[in-house]
Formats: sequence, C-alpha cells, structure tokens
Amino acid sequence: MKRVLSVVLQFILFLVVFLVGSLLPGANVLPTLSVGAGAGRVFVYDGVLLMLALYLLILLIAAARKRIHFAWQNSTLALVLALILGLAMKFGFKSI
Repeated sequence: MKRVLSVVLQFILFLVVFLVGSLLPGANVLPTLSVGAGAGRVFVYDGVLLMLALYLLILLIAAARKRIHFAWQNSTLALVLALILGLAMKFGFKSI
C-alpha cells in the first residue's frame, strides 16, 4: 500500500511540475527552450527538463538514505506515467 501511495504522489508531483514548467516560459520567467512541432506550433520542453531535475533529486535523496533499490522503480514508473499523460494533455505545446 505504501508503494502504491508513493507512486501516486510522485506521479501527481511530476505532473504538476511538468504543467508549471510548461507555463513559465509564457510568463517570460525563464529563457524559452523550444523545438518546432509543426506549422504554427512549438513544443516548450522546460517542463520536461524540470521534471527530470526533480527525478534526479528524488533519486539522490533515496541514494543518500540507502533506499535506491526501491525508490528508482517507483520514481521511474511515476515519471513515465506523468510524461505520457502530460504529453497526451498537450502540456508544453504552444501556438505561435
């Protein structure tokens, strides 16, 4: 039960970070890192980079606590699910 709760909470955290990271470039807070995604569309991948930074931070904390064996599986599953759902919800895609 703890493992499922851990995955769900990390999934929500990764999804929120992906959304916030995708919205920040619109406010001109960070320099925009983007790639063309078709005619009149760009994909701003700042949210993905923030999500990966958070993933590495979680793994570093787990390694320091010597619980990396269990943590990498939960965190990786949560990261992949959040990435899939975030891309399906079109986080990061902007019209120009």
